[in-house]
Amino acid sequence: MSRLSIPETIDAAPAAAQPLLEGVEKKFGSVPNLFRLVGTSPAALEGYLALSGALGKGSIPAATAERVALAVAEINGCDYCLSAHTFIGKNLIKLDDAEIAANRAGGSNDATADAAVRFAAKIVRERGHVDDADLASLNAAGYDDAQVVEIVLHVALSTFTNYMNEVAKTDIDFP
Repeated sequence: MSRLSIPETIDAAPAAAQPLLEGVEKKFGSVPNLFRLVGTSPAALEGYLALSGALGKGSIPAATAERVALAVAEINGCDYCLSAHTFIGKNLIKLDDAEIAANRAGGSNDATADAAVRFAAKIVRERGHVDDADLASLNAAGYDDAQVVEIVLHVALSTFTNYMNEVAKTDIDFP
């Protein structure tokens, strides 16, 4: 059971969060517990959705973003996010079990994605203290400075949801 209150329905959420949650429901077909939890602060939900939406327009492919989310969730020990991103990875992105296992181990079976996932994992493990060789490996795999910024933001967004779910002990609502 969650340690923080999670509105049972959109109507039970704060009024300012309701239109945002309706947008989530329209996009996903339901409103996962994470969104209703974050929606207890309409400002936090607005910020989370805005950053997530902006990153979706970035140049990091959705499959790489999911791989990063899996690696970050594993390192941070967030079962909720592991469940959610495993579901998304398998069902929407079509990652196979071997790839998901590689992502959770901090890598990828795809050479280009591997550089991004390894870099993201190092950011988490070293709290952002990467070295020149880490950036050189990422650049050698074809990532430019703007994509480095996007990877860091994907890590930050995943870390936010990981920490939020761990603080709340959010009930897992993904199969």
